[in-house]
Amino acid sequence: MPQLDKSSRLYKLRHSCSHALAQAVLQMFPEAKLGFGPPIEHGFYYDFDLPRTLIPEDLAILEEKMRAIFKEKQTFVRRDEPVQKAIEFLKKAGQPYKIDLVEGWMKDGAKTVSFYENVDASGKAKFVDLCEGNHVENLGEIKVFKLLHTAGAYWRGSEKNPMLQRIYGTCFENKKELDEYLHQIEEAKKRDHRKLGKELKLFAFSDYVGPGLPLWLPNGTVLVEELEKLAKETERKAGYLQVRTPHIAKEIMYKTSGHLPYYAGSMFPPMVMEEEDGRKETYYLRAMNCPHHHQIYASEPRSYRDLPLRLAEYGTVYRYEKSGELFGLMRVRMLSMNDAHIYCTEEQFESEFRAVNDMYLNYFKLFDFTKYVMRFSTHDPKELGKKYMDNAELWIKTEDMVRKVLVASKINFVEIPNEAAFYGPKIDVQVWSSIGREFTIATNQVDFAVPPRFGLVYNDKDGKEKTPLVIHRAPLGTHERFIGFLIEHYGGAFPLWLAPVQIRILPVSDLYLEYAHTIEEILQGEGYRVEVDDSAEGLGKKIRNAELMKIPYMVVVGEKEQAAQTINVRDYATKKQEVLKVKEFLGKLK
Repeated sequence: MPQLDKSSRLYKLRHSCSHALAQAVLQMFPEAKLGFGPPIEHGFYYDFDLPRTLIPEDLAILEEKMRAIFKEKQTFVRRDEPVQKAIEFLKKAGQPYKIDLVEGWMKDGAKTVSFYENVDASGKAKFVDLCEGNHVENLGEIKVFKLLHTAGAYWRGSEKNPMLQRIYGTCFENKKELDEYLHQIEEAKKRDHRKLGKELKLFAFSDYVGPGLPLWLPNGTVLVEELEKLAKETERKAGYLQVRTPHIAKEIMYKTSGHLPYYAGSMFPPMVMEEEDGRKETYYLRAMNCPHHHQIYASEPRSYRDLPLRLAEYGTVYRYEKSGELFGLMRVRMLSMNDAHIYCTEEQFESEFRAVNDMYLNYFKLFDFTKYVMRFSTHDPKELGKKYMDNAELWIKTEDMVRKVLVASKINFVEIPNEAAFYGPKIDVQVWSSIGREFTIATNQVDFAVPPRFGLVYNDKDGKEKTPLVIHRAPLGTHERFIGFLIEHYGGAFPLWLAPVQIRILPVSDLYLEYAHTIEEILQGEGYRVEVDDSAEGLGKKIRNAELMKIPYMVVVGEKEQAAQTINVRDYATKKQEVLKVKEFLGKLK
C-alpha cells in the first residue's frame, strides 16, 4: 500500500489521527485488541480485534469521540523501553498483537522499542501506543477528518492468522481538500470496474470455476481481442516475432531459472506425473513466460547478426494469489499478457530499452493517460546473494544504463532502492486514471542473471561466445488488470475503436426492422460492430437501454428516415443528435 513521506505534514496529521481513532475505539470497546495503524497515501487505517462486528452507525459514534479527543489538545510524549520490559507492559495491557510485533523485532536484533503517550493538559496519560513517531504537536491541530468504511484484514496479511476489522479514515489540512477527495471516492464508486463489469456484461466469476479466474463474456471478449490486435500490430511494426508456448513446464526449468524455490509461494502446487517407464516427473502451471522464451532462443545457434531478437507472446500465466488479496480484475489468478523478451548485446541495450519506453509513451497518448511516472527499482548491495543475484558489477552497469536512458528520454521517473527483481533492475509503470486514481499497469525489466543459467549465448564478431542481455517488457500489463483500469478510466464509456458494441440501431417499431437491418449490413460491411434492438420495448426505453450500456452511437430509424433514406444519429459522448445519410455517418466515423 503506498506510503507517505514520514516528514510530511499530511503524514503527521494522519498518523496522529490513527492514534486518536485507536483511543476512541478503546473508549467504545475497552477489551479491544490493537493491530497496525499506519498513515497511507490517501488517509490512514487501524486494525482491531473487537467483541462484535462494526456497523456503519459505529463510525459516526467514533467520529464524535475523536472530536472530543481533539478538543483536549493532547500532546505526544515518547518513551523508550527495553524489549523485555515492553513485552511485560503489553501483557498487562492485554495487547497480544503488539506483543507479536515486539517479539518479531527482538528476533531481528532490536534491543529497545518506543511508545508514545497521549497526554492531556493536566499531564494525565489518556492513551499509549507502540509507535516509531512523527506526529503533530498536539491533536488540536487536526480540524478536517472523516472515517470512511470498514473492511476485514488478516493479521500480518496471512490467512493463517485471525481476521481483524480495519477502519479506514482520511484527514486533510482543509475542508476543500477533503471535499474534493470525498467527491473522488463517490466518482470512483460509480466507475468501479466490478460494478460496471456486471452492468455492461463484460466479465463474470463462477464458484464452479474458482476465485480469481474471470470468465470473459462476449462484450468483454471484444475488449480483450481489440487490445491483443493493437499490441500485435504495434509489435509487428517494431520488429517483434510472435511465438506460442505451453501453459505448463517441468520443475527443472523453473529451478534452473531460479524461480524455484523463491517464487513457489506464488505458484500453483506442483503436479507429479508418473511416466510409462515408472519415472515420476514434476510439472508446474507457468507463473511467468520468460523461461519458455529462453528455450526458444536456445533452440538454435545464435549470432550477433540475429540480435536484437524480439520474441512476443500473448501468454497466459497462473499465480496462486491469496484469496484475501483477490480483487475483481485487478488481482486475479489467471493473467493474460502481451509479454515479450528482447535478446540484445550491451551495445544494443540503450536503443532497445529506449524503444520500449517510447512504445509505452505512445500507448499513453492513445489511451489518454495524461499523468504517469516510471518507478525505477534498483538493488541493495547488502542483499546480493540473498534477495538479488550476486553480481555487483552487472548490477551497477545495468542500473547505470537504465538510468541513462530514462534521463536522456526525459521520462518522468523516480528511483526506488531495494525493490528490483531478483535478476535485474526493473521499471514499474504507474498511471493515473481520469479521476486521479493511481494504478500499476505495466513493467519493464532488465535480466542479466537468468540467461547464463540456461547457457544462452551468441557468437560475437570476434567469434567468441557471449551472453545476451534480456529485456522483459509488457507495456499493457495483463489483460485483466489493464481492462479493469480502462473500465474505471473511461467510466465504461469506451472510445469507438474499443467499444464492444459501437452502434446500436433502434427502429421506432417493427415496421422499420427491415430498414434497420439494411443499415446494419452496410455498417457491418465497413467493419463496425453493430446490433439492432428488435425488442418489443418503446423507443424511449430502447434509448435508455442503449445509454445504460454506454454505446457510442445510437441510430434511430422510423417513417421519416426510411422515406428519406437517412438515419437519426445520437452521440453518447456529446449528446448531439443529427440526421445524416449513411455515407455521411461513415465519413464522420472515419
